[in-house]
Amino acid sequence: MPALVLLGLFMIYPIVWSLWMSFQVGKGMNLSFGGFANIQRLTKDPVFIRALINTFTFFIVQVPIMITLALLFAVALNDSTLRFRGLFRTAIFLPCVTSLIAYSTIFKSMFAVDGIINQTLMALHLIASPISWLGDPFWAKVTIIIAITWRWTGYNMIFYLAALQNIDRSIYEAARIDGVPAWARFRYLTIPMLKPVILFTTVVSTIGTLQLFDEVFNLTGGTGGPSDSTVTLSLYIYNLTFKFMPSFGYSATVSWVIVLVVAILSFLQFLVARDRKVKSS
Repeated sequence: MPALVLLGLFMIYPIVWSLWMSFQVGKGMNLSFGGFANIQRLTKDPVFIRALINTFTFFIVQVPIMITLALLFAVALNDSTLRFRGLFRTAIFLPCVTSLIAYSTIFKSMFAVDGIINQTLMALHLIASPISWLGDPFWAKVTIIIAITWRWTGYNMIFYLAALQNIDRSIYEAARIDGVPAWARFRYLTIPMLKPVILFTTVVSTIGTLQLFDEVFNLTGGTGGPSDSTVTLSLYIYNLTFKFMPSFGYSATVSWVIVLVVAILSFLQFLVARDRKVKSS
């Protein structure tokens, strides 16, 4: 009973209250019932539309890259013949437990106009002039994607490593004896057996990316710039609540957009995985 009381007080009650607030209009705590006024406001809010587009851009581009890299790293580091496997695993996993402020500061320094990234690219003659990584809308998105991928690839890799180590090695030995090449073993053995873990990491990564806030806030100073080119839904909610004139009802409405998008995408991912399972059976 105490656990249920705490659950209701700190989880269920805030969820229900935020849903009720999404139908309130007004500034600060001077709220009144406005029906679907906040929903109508969404369709006419250019910053919300920009934040929605940016969030989906990060999701569509970054999640597949991160999941693919995590899977490849896990397969490579699961090889018993590889030396210093523990060192490589630690090095790849370390970013996800690194202080957010520390790594954001380092990234801002590295991707500055006179930073090491531009200096290296110019030394290799890959670019003729420095790139304004955080000052150009396109390159600012690229920098955010690199930062997220660097931080969370190792987190997903650990799940794949744990799953790979639970697969019976005799399956691979039999396939190797039968002359199945390495790419075919990966395509037809490893990926199907990792399907539940791939689904889990994809759903978790989807939720995390759609709630993206930390990297954008720290790398852009909370502005989502330049010109709202990197603002996300979570950052917009923060700005609506704490930075602009407080609009708690409207910010609650935007937060429920994230809930609905996460629910729809998660359902579609489970549906696709189930369909593939039915076809394969």
